[in-house]
Amino acid sequence: MTTNALLAGYLGLVNLTAFFAFAFDKGRAIAGGRRVPERRLLTFAAIGGSPGALLARHVLRHKTRKQPFVNRLRAIVAVQAIGLAGLAWAVLG
Repeated sequence: MTTNALLAGYLGLVNLTAFFAFAFDKGRAIAGGRRVPERRLLTFAAIGGSPGALLARHVLRHKTRKQPFVNRLRAIVAVQAIGLAGLAWAVLG
């Protein structure tokens, strides 16, 4: 497998995991059960699952009003966007 294929597979898996972790947490919140720790949800976003996390927040309407959480997720997305822009600038010149 090429590096690009491995990276695409990793990103696909981590984004699916992030999305389903948010969905599981939403279900547990409705049922009153034990929740997924916010730190774990943010970790999934930080390791590359931020698109899945953002999509889950939008589709499931979950974790939309928790300001510390929302601000931390936005910070993760901002750092990743800056990193990608820097990488693109370095590679593409």
